[in-house]
Amino acid sequence: MEYVSTRGGTRAVDFEGALFSGYAPDGGLFMPQSIPSLDRDTLQRWSSFSYPELVKELCSLFVPAKLVPRNALDELIDRAFSRFRHKNVVHLSRLKDGLNILELWHGVTYAFKDLSLSCTGQFLQYFLEKKQKHVNILVGTSGDTGSSAIESVRGQKNVDIFVLLPKGLCTQIQELQMTTVIEDNVHVFAARGNSDEIDEPIKELFADVSFAGKYNLMSLNSVNWSRIMVQIAHYFYAYFQCVPSLDASPLPMVEIVVPTGGGGNITAGCIAQKMGLPVRLITAVNSNDIIHRAVQNGDFSLAETVKATLASAMDIQEPYNVERILWLLSGCDSHLIKTLMEQFNISKRLKLPEDLHRKLSGTLGSCSASDQDIVGAMWRCWEENQYLLCPHSAVAAHYHYSQPHSIPRCCLAPASAAKFQDALLRAGLVPQIPPEITALTAMETRSTPLERGQDWAQVLRGQIEAVAQRW
Repeated sequence: MEYVSTRGGTRAVDFEGALFSGYAPDGGLFMPQSIPSLDRDTLQRWSSFSYPELVKELCSLFVPAKLVPRNALDELIDRAFSRFRHKNVVHLSRLKDGLNILELWHGVTYAFKDLSLSCTGQFLQYFLEKKQKHVNILVGTSGDTGSSAIESVRGQKNVDIFVLLPKGLCTQIQELQMTTVIEDNVHVFAARGNSDEIDEPIKELFADVSFAGKYNLMSLNSVNWSRIMVQIAHYFYAYFQCVPSLDASPLPMVEIVVPTGGGGNITAGCIAQKMGLPVRLITAVNSNDIIHRAVQNGDFSLAETVKATLASAMDIQEPYNVERILWLLSGCDSHLIKTLMEQFNISKRLKLPEDLHRKLSGTLGSCSASDQDIVGAMWRCWEENQYLLCPHSAVAAHYHYSQPHSIPRCCLAPASAAKFQDALLRAGLVPQIPPEITALTAMETRSTPLERGQDWAQVLRGQIEAVAQRW
């Protein structure tokens, strides 16, 4: 299994090469050269598997045994999930009105990103220990990625992690989950900018090939293939939990509704679909609706501003993983994707070619939810079930409540409601806060401010160079 850039200007790499990369050197994103196809017998055999077993089976298709022997791969994944609070790692709540909520948030930081990042952290350690190598990880976060990434590598001697968060634009709990980690290898920057703005200095450093190579830069954002790979398991588990029977021919469809920000999770869904899983995918966004517009009318163009919403982790205007989806749907046409993405990077506006738009709208359904819609879904879910949704999960629930369904449907829940007290209060609901989260407010914090007008990329360079002096 080799990995190629969506833009075709870089030589193929193995899983280790993709793992230790951010963007590909040509600006594209790494994807498997081919997607495995699963037959009916395999799906029936997998249908009784636990979530960790599905992760192991799927990862073994994309990580050759000659690179990571199967027994070692299984041990890494078991270790990754050892800190999860739920015995099954993830949990399906079956609620009234056919609302199925797949809780992906039982990890350390109460967010779905713990699932993929805990595995990715173990994969990193495996290769770093073998090669006695040190890496510097750069992460931009809109809320949950930063804390999950920090937890996956905190205290590790051969990794330093540099996290940029948008000061005041994520919740207090999300910020504290990052700034209260006082470890020598954790460096947190509180930037006066939005999620798209904090991605710019990171892109700039990765684009400086000589600097990136000298200091072994890598990313744990969902540009990293490893995160997409682990997330494919969400769709298989959701399908097997919700499908009424596997005896019918063809296999029955299940609709999966995916709250979407940067597009990594919905990309994993598209790959699961391409592997032969009979799922209908719905990408559900907040008022930052570029993906919704792309699906509905082929308009992949920035709005004038990023809108601050209750579903703050999805306040993203440039969902970079859409490039992966378009590459898949174009038949892996890297020349076309390079042309389209270069046009978008220059003008921030793109009208998808008619054929590509037709394939996109045939693969994904979509919806957009306002803050009022989010509050309404949170309130209704509580009234009917005494079940608290986070605002991101509520975006998916809004779709469920507003769209009748004739096939089983599963809504992915990316975070615990406990992390979003302000949104709960706005919906007239009472937060239920776990003691681990309450304790954060009394802990020491540490971060470096990045003010408007500063050269953020230069500040990062200086910090990375200073850390390198230790090695």
